[in-house]
Amino acid sequence: MTVLAAADFWQFSLAFYAQSGVAPACLALQDRHGLDVNLALYCCWLGLSGRGRIDASRLIAADTAIASWRREIIEPLRAVHRGLRQAAEVDPDSKALHERVKALELEAECICQTRLAALAPPAVASNAARCLDDACASLGTYLGSASADGAPLFGALKTFAGRAA
Repeated sequence: MTVLAAADFWQFSLAFYAQSGVAPACLALQDRHGLDVNLALYCCWLGLSGRGRIDASRLIAADTAIASWRREIIEPLRAVHRGLRQAAEVDPDSKALHERVKALELEAECICQTRLAALAPPAVASNAARCLDDACASLGTYLGSASADGAPLFGALKTFAGRAA
């Protein structure tokens, strides 16, 4: 894994997550189905970046690689962030603290993605249609029965891939 792959994954995630409908879809998958947004983004990035499709065994390995970080660091920061967001709505004194915790959560997500990028195979030359197919297949593998709630992500992948081409 190169630092470049980790940076590429992070930049992809920021750009893709900023697309219309992606953030709410990711949060719904997280909150309703207990899915990991970073794993969903990883599946998308693998395909679109020419790193192929993820299969069940690689998906398990990826989840295992980040499980303790997610459980011990990201989820507690997320809980504090959400609590402070609600507090900041009624208590202006907590707004600055909310922003700092939000930044810490984002930094923890970046570290998580660095760990995932370390598992990624190297990119190989592939055409845009194949990359999009790989991204959609990988995302579908991860989402499983939650694919209906992930429908906005599939549409966003097509739009994102069209812009990148």
